[in-house]
Amino acid sequence: MKKYWKIKESGRKVDIDKLVYELNINHVLANLLVQRNINTYEEAKDFFRPSLENLHDPFLMKDMDKAVKRLDEAISNKEKILVYGDYDVDGTTSVALTYSFLKKIYDNVDYYIPDRYSEGYGISQKGIDYAAKQKVSLIVALDCGIKAVEKIEYAEKKQIDFIICDHHTPGDKLPDAVAVLDPKRPDCEYPFKELSGCGVGFKLLQAFSQTKEIPDEELYNYIDLVAVSIASDIVPITGENRILTHFGLKKLEESPCTGLKAIKCVAGIDDRALTVEDIVFRIGPRINAAGRMESGKQAVDLLISINPEEAFVLCDKIDSHNQTRRNIDKNITEEAIQEIKKLGKEYPFSNVLYNPDWHKGVVGIVASRLIETYYKPTIVLTESNGFATGSARSVDGFDLYEAINGCSDLLESFGGHMYAAGLTLKKENIPALRERFEKIVSERITPEQQIPQLDIDAELDFGSITQKFYRILKQFEPFGPGNMNPVFFAENVADNGQGRKVGTNGDHLKLNLIQEENPFNDLPAIAFGQGEKFNLITGGSTFDIAYTISENHFRGHTTLQLNIKDIKSDS
Repeated sequence: MKKYWKIKESGRKVDIDKLVYELNINHVLANLLVQRNINTYEEAKDFFRPSLENLHDPFLMKDMDKAVKRLDEAISNKEKILVYGDYDVDGTTSVALTYSFLKKIYDNVDYYIPDRYSEGYGISQKGIDYAAKQKVSLIVALDCGIKAVEKIEYAEKKQIDFIICDHHTPGDKLPDAVAVLDPKRPDCEYPFKELSGCGVGFKLLQAFSQTKEIPDEELYNYIDLVAVSIASDIVPITGENRILTHFGLKKLEESPCTGLKAIKCVAGIDDRALTVEDIVFRIGPRINAAGRMESGKQAVDLLISINPEEAFVLCDKIDSHNQTRRNIDKNITEEAIQEIKKLGKEYPFSNVLYNPDWHKGVVGIVASRLIETYYKPTIVLTESNGFATGSARSVDGFDLYEAINGCSDLLESFGGHMYAAGLTLKKENIPALRERFEKIVSERITPEQQIPQLDIDAELDFGSITQKFYRILKQFEPFGPGNMNPVFFAENVADNGQGRKVGTNGDHLKLNLIQEENPFNDLPAIAFGQGEKFNLITGGSTFDIAYTISENHFRGHTTLQLNIKDIKSDS
């Protein structure tokens, strides 16, 4: 698929030159820092050397004093506490963190994960009824609850208090809970607004620890769970999230909790340095699979486990769920592609697909897969409780939520944000939704939004790619939203004649590249999923590449390698 290369503007020359001098780095690296709003030596020092001492005071968060006071009262009065969280990675890691920490100092604590299918997202009446039956008087809700106004009123009638720890945008009215911790509250002056749900739970425990003089190390024992939540929930890895992810990855690599250690082993990543990508593609999907295929409680059971044998049994079960999920996801994606072909060219701007037999737990993943293939705003629906229900995904820059809002009269319910949404409607309204959604998208989408965009940080010639350059570039990690792995471009590149197709179906390219300006500096490169461009790079013709830099480890040798994101040629 053709991609539009969007090359970022260079930073201010005066700031770049200053960093080049003060840090003794080249202009490209200094420019990368300035593009990330790092303009001074001190800011660069904090960026390259994250410190837990730079975490913000948790009591800067609105209602934190109330939350700590109520939690302390519950423990002092020997009340039963229920830790409640959503069924995805952020929710289950939040519950595992909070439950494990509290369990070490207080025995009368339990946890609850709602069922994706019978209860849905967030705080449920069934969950509150369970708490009342168990004589719970305080619920700590994590990664959910900011819009649960009616549910909190229902709990109040049952004499159950709530402490809400959420990170989603509040509605017009806040729930009447004992404390509502959410940095996105309009009246909250907490300096960092992009914490994950687990991150907000971490701040509650940090504040509680300070009040009770519990050593920081007790809480930092669970920082690997926070890193998993940050990476999996795709929140910006800047500010506090960068600090928490940096140290969480170290903990995950060197001494993870028992459950995460089992996942690492099953995922085959227990013998090397770990990255955010390892969490996103190997750890997170396994945790998520429990809630998609059966119950998110299984994920919590694994993450709080302290028995290695028990953890591996639970992990094998979750890994089996993940394999089942992958098979179902693959099959449904193939069926969805056939459905798109049947619809033909009648809907050039969007896809709205329905099949009553598709698994509800994977329709969001399928929608994302279809975006990769067709690059159109996409809705994938299945049947549940007599209604059509499903997920929607968008393309870069297009406001999906507003487009679905334009169809609200056809829907029973919907929710989400710019790039992802969930919706439910009567089955007989599907044809009307397909027509309306196509019309709205066709009127609002721009030509630029119909082509995948590749963001490129800077031009980098081969002569600048040295071991020293890469060592400094590595210190930009952890990469993620807000601090993505830098993408460079190089012009007038050619293969040295050894290029070939690799992979089972020849889907990938393995190349050795030279550049006209640097003919003696050849670099190995891999281009995943670009086997169809083989003809562009043969015969000594030159082309331009967009790429990232990585290390290739093979038979005890480590070399630098280019990971090619796109190839452009005039021929």
